[in-house]
Amino acid sequence: MENRTPLRLAVVQPRCVPRDVATNARTHAAAVRAAGARVVVFPELSLTGYELDAPVVPVDDPRLVPLVEACAETGTVALVGAPVAGDHIAVLAVTGTGVTVAYRKMWLGADEADRFRPGEAPVVLDVDGWRVGLAVCKDTGVTAHAERTAALGIDVYAAGVLESARDASVTDQRAHRIATAHRVWVAVASFAGSTGGGYTEAAGRSGVWTPEGKVLARAGTEPGESVAVTLPDTVRNAAG
Repeated sequence: MENRTPLRLAVVQPRCVPRDVATNARTHAAAVRAAGARVVVFPELSLTGYELDAPVVPVDDPRLVPLVEACAETGTVALVGAPVAGDHIAVLAVTGTGVTVAYRKMWLGADEADRFRPGEAPVVLDVDGWRVGLAVCKDTGVTAHAERTAALGIDVYAAGVLESARDASVTDQRAHRIATAHRVWVAVASFAGSTGGGYTEAAGRSGVWTPEGKVLARAGTEPGESVAVTLPDTVRNAAG
């Protein structure tokens, strides 16, 4: 860990056109270029919107090429939300070399369970020696998810979420709990604007929390906003 460099991290709440993966991928690509970050986190189902009947997005989907190209230009790992075969609500890891299914949401909402299946295990990505645990929305409210993810050894807990504006405080409460319980950075990309599932006004307010539970950076409530921070190199808490 002695040679690990600080991590530039961004959380983005992009504008989203329902079910229009091609347009949304281009929007994601522009956000990646603007962020100038090594890791960029996007909200739950960011490539389709919260449209539970949206078709799955294959990892070799040509509509994702602009996003892959943007990641190649910037050296970014983009963590984006999409439905994938299985059926699962997933986090896709996009790099300059392609797209992989990085994580499948483990805890589903009631309506989601009508179509999707829960993922089986927590996932941690290694990015330049930084251990990034992945989560999607309801996962963040389940204590066992953070515990199982942290047990794998993490520096950052990164989540893509969707909350209504009236429930904006839920994200803050969960992020603070996870950060302080496991002494990790918490990065949350929160959907802004309107989307399916009755979310006519999503919360936005994407942010990054310190291991002490303090808000380091915060976006506003409008689509298109983002924040980027540089996480200093620290020694990981071996206890998780």
